[in-house]
Amino acid sequence: MNKLSDGAEEILESLWVEVVEKKSKPSLRMLKDEPYFGELVEGGYIDPNKETLLTEKGLAESEKCVRRHRLSERLVKDLLDIKEDFIHETSCKFEHGLHHGLEDKICTLLGHPKTCPHGKLIPPGKCCKISKKISKQLIVPLKELSPQDRAKISYINTRDRDVLKKLIAMGILPGNIIRLLHRFPSFIFEMNNSNYAVDKDLAEYIYVIPLESD
Repeated sequence: MNKLSDGAEEILESLWVEVVEKKSKPSLRMLKDEPYFGELVEGGYIDPNKETLLTEKGLAESEKCVRRHRLSERLVKDLLDIKEDFIHETSCKFEHGLHHGLEDKICTLLGHPKTCPHGKLIPPGKCCKISKKISKQLIVPLKELSPQDRAKISYINTRDRDVLKKLIAMGILPGNIIRLLHRFPSFIFEMNNSNYAVDKDLAEYIYVIPLESD
């Protein structure tokens, strides 16, 4: 499937907000004047004869567009330290690169956030649904591991951008396997053949899935 143009994606995003969130009927007359309208009709995303304009394909893709945009807002606010006035503008440019599963990686990294910085719902993705299937008892803070326990990093549970940057710089990313070596005076663990140390406060933010011992 060919990638939609940025302008077409933005139309789909606005349609989703109108149809799903605001429960209102979009204006066909206004959309017909959009230069990307034909692209969406030809691609099967919009049906001019439907009241909501969105086809089933269009509704699914428009939800993904909203998800990418709001995850981008969460990312630039929590990690990139973008000023409040520029969050929307920066996110608009960034979101169009979040394709082929990259948005799920960012969502997992941020701990599957439920809302954007403006309090609007972030539509859940496949990664969120998979996470829900895993019993909460299976995902524990790093501080609950015992020495020699192995675990896979699940997510970092913090909105503090400084903490997030520090942990990412250490290579603490979802999917990496660690082995806890010591709990005191700090939490020392092995990852990718190197040893790392975090204090108790940082260990609170790292959530892992315990693995069976070798």
